[in-house]
Amino acid sequence: MRKRFVALLTGSIAATVGLATVGMTAVADQVILDDLIVDGSVCAGFDCVNGESFGFDTLRLKENNLRIKFQDTSTSASFPSNDWQLTANDSSNGGLNKFSIDDITGGRTPFTVEAGAPSHSLYVDDGGRLGLGTNQPVVDIHSVSGNTPTLRLAQDGSSGFTAQTWDVAGNEAGFFIRDATSGSTLPFRIRPGAPSSAIDIQPDGDVGIGTSSAEAPLHVDATNGTVGVGNSLLLLERQGGALGFQLKDGDTGEFWQVSMGDQGSSLKFSRNGTGNTEFEIDSAGNLTIQGDITCLG
Repeated sequence: MRKRFVALLTGSIAATVGLATVGMTAVADQVILDDLIVDGSVCAGFDCVNGESFGFDTLRLKENNLRIKFQDTSTSASFPSNDWQLTANDSSNGGLNKFSIDDITGGRTPFTVEAGAPSHSLYVDDGGRLGLGTNQPVVDIHSVSGNTPTLRLAQDGSSGFTAQTWDVAGNEAGFFIRDATSGSTLPFRIRPGAPSSAIDIQPDGDVGIGTSSAEAPLHVDATNGTVGVGNSLLLLERQGGALGFQLKDGDTGEFWQVSMGDQGSSLKFSRNGTGNTEFEIDSAGNLTIQGDITCLG
């Protein structure tokens, strides 16, 4: 009889406490000392509502500041302990609409995607190929753009070196390297349709022009290319300033200078930069020499 009375009393107290707490908001944290399985969807955040319509969402975060933080509590010096965070949008007024990965411990944001970025801005396919603007990369790095896909190499001066920016780009007019710092000049350009081995550098440093088998430091072969003006393999053209070339002995420093006179009036040969013309051929075919003519035979 006593046990029955105690049981009834305990049940009455529990029922009274339960009725007293109906409608009240629980303020204590809930600690579940076991695995938690939710057969359905989960919503977390201040703006989740009763009867939330999840659609296909399995996990939903819903409020005005959305963050998922990975806080590593490792204390041993031999274990990594960096904290990371997934961040959706800036929290400040006028901030960016973006998704980013934050290095909380380092105070850095190594990865960011701004809202409005086009589809396939960054795409890695099943072969490990990287697509920039395409979901069908066919080489290791494949960049697609409607106008002049470009790679910019910008040295910003942060390491103490002079700032300098280069662009490597290509379009219907050609492939080129642009000096963006110095007036966007194009010091190197390849036009569409250029033949194979138009410029070919051999393992020993020999340069072939029109050949893949250079046999000299500079080997010009027009067999597969277009012969220059007047069927010349080499054309030197002046657009203001001097026109000429040197033949120099690197051991002694001795050299010959071959140059053109004013307005192409003559061809001059001088030695060691003295300014004295050893011999000269003018446009009329006249030959002027400073020394003797020796005939052998």
